[in-house]
Amino acid sequence: MVITMAHGSGGAATSELIDEIFAKAFDNTVLNEMEDSAVVEGSARIAMTTDSFVVTPLEYPGGDIGRLAVCGTVNDLLMRGATPKYLTCGYIIQEGTDVELLRRVATSMAETAREAGVTIVAGDTKVIEGNGGIMINTAGVGFVPEGLEISATRIQPGDVVLVSGNLGDHHATILGSRMNITNQIESDNAPLTDMVATLLAHKIPVHCMRDVTRGGLATVLKELSDSSKVTITLEEESLPVSPAVRDFCGLLGLDPLYMGNEGKMIVALPAEAAEEALQLLRGANYGADAVQIGVVTEGIDGHGDLLVRTAIGGMRQLDVLQGEGLPRIC
Repeated sequence: MVITMAHGSGGAATSELIDEIFAKAFDNTVLNEMEDSAVVEGSARIAMTTDSFVVTPLEYPGGDIGRLAVCGTVNDLLMRGATPKYLTCGYIIQEGTDVELLRRVATSMAETAREAGVTIVAGDTKVIEGNGGIMINTAGVGFVPEGLEISATRIQPGDVVLVSGNLGDHHATILGSRMNITNQIESDNAPLTDMVATLLAHKIPVHCMRDVTRGGLATVLKELSDSSKVTITLEEESLPVSPAVRDFCGLLGLDPLYMGNEGKMIVALPAEAAEEALQLLRGANYGADAVQIGVVTEGIDGHGDLLVRTAIGGMRQLDVLQGEGLPRIC
């Protein structure tokens, strides 16, 4: 077997690669939780995560690879309830890269770090052969309050699922830029710091959070349903998609459920806390379009399942993204 582009899609092939290669090679109790960031013991409870960014184009409407790198790493820490504190960044730069482009990316990265409340404390730079390009690797550290447990395995029957805003904006932006399609769509890449801090400060009983990135909402929720062995049922008519992205999907035959974002998250929590949580999300930075999209019930025969009730009343079963599916967005 050889590595194909499908192994980087965030779908089934990615999971197979992780399970067969990395999970076996690096086997330990922390890594085996397969969360967005790892919570470990130290002088305080520490969350750690790492990520790499290879988006094309490097600059796009609403953002660039520098902003993307900070948001992606910070958001993974936030999804475990951590307060992000420190980042490292490693730049791999192809020869021929314009220095002014590199300067813009680094400046954007610094500005986004300040917005997110983190400090970039270490870095590395390598230059390789090529025709001009930038890749960035990041690592992030945050601190988790004692007693706070937010995890994929904590979703339970009686919970509801919220999403913090419109689906598919980042994916449509990147794909549109590559295809030279002119529209008003901009990437949603953003740090989710304010939304998460607001929920936790108001003692909202959050069971699980997950940012909606590669593979889209369907892949994220299917993985979560499998982890908690519950059935998650979405309401198609409740799924938030902007008219511009909906038209873009119709033009290209895309499904917003499998399109990635870089500034949206899902929250699973008890139904009785949903209305307060929605009001808090809508009042926080980047959360104005938050809505409830689904409910959680018992799993079937001990297995997780993801369903969507269509606009005409039918039920559609959803799985993780299969194959490459859509052009790479990060």
